[in-house]
Amino acid sequence: GAFAIICMAIILGGDFILFVNIPSLLVVAGGTIFVTFVRFPMGDVFNAFKVAANAFFNRTENPESLIDVAVDMAGLVRKEGLLSLESQEVNDGFFQKGLSLCVDGHPPEFVRKLLTQDMTLNVTRHENGQKVWTAIGDAAPAMGMIGTLIGLVQMLANMEDPESIGPAMAVALLTTLYGALIANLVAIPIAEKLELRSGQEKLNKTLIIETVSGIQEGVNPRVMDESLQTFLPTSKRRVDEEGAAA
Repeated sequence: GAFAIICMAIILGGDFILFVNIPSLLVVAGGTIFVTFVRFPMGDVFNAFKVAANAFFNRTENPESLIDVAVDMAGLVRKEGLLSLESQEVNDGFFQKGLSLCVDGHPPEFVRKLLTQDMTLNVTRHENGQKVWTAIGDAAPAMGMIGTLIGLVQMLANMEDPESIGPAMAVALLTTLYGALIANLVAIPIAEKLELRSGQEKLNKTLIIETVSGIQEGVNPRVMDESLQTFLPTSKRRVDEEGAAA
C-alpha cells in the first residue's frame, strides 16, 4: 500500500521514468547488500530473506485456543493416563512433539529441557534474521548519503558543462530517495514485524512447555487453566462465575 501511494504520487506529478536511475540503484542496492555481507555470514543473509516470509505469511496459533486444547488434554490424561495422548493430534508441531515425548515416557526434566532448547534455538534463528534486516535498514540510508555525495562531487566538478549537471543532480537526489525507501518501507518494518512474530511464538512455546510439564505432573485441568490464563492479557482472560478474571 505504501509503495502504491508513492508510485501514484510520482505518476500524478510527472513522468515515472524520471525516478529510475541505474547508477543510483547500483550505489544504494548494491552497496547495501555487500555491506550486509561484510557484517554477517553469507548463509545468515540468505536465510534472513527466507525468515522475512514469516513477517507476512506465518500465522502463530491463538494462545486462547492453545489453552483450550491444553485443558482438554489435561482432563483426558487425568481420566485415561498418558498413553491416551498417543491418538491425539494437534495443529501445532511443537505441541505435538511435546505430547509425543510424554507418551514415550521421558522424565519431565528431560522433556522440559529438550523443549526449552528447541524454543531457544528457534528464537535465536529469528533474532539473527531480525538483525540482518535491521542492518539493511541502517545501511540503505547511509549508502544513499554516499550516493548523494558522489552526485554532488560530480556536479560541482563539471559546473562548466550544463548538460552534466542534470544527471549528476539526479544521482545525488535519487540515491537519498532509494535509501529512504529501502529502509523505511522494507527493511525496518520487516525487522520489527519479525520481532513481534518472535515474541508471539516464544509466548506460545512457553505456554506449551508449561502445559506439557503440567500434564506429566498430573495437574488438575482447572488449576492448569487458571495457570495458563496468566499468559493472556487481563482483558482476554476467561471470566469465572463471580465475574472476576481467571
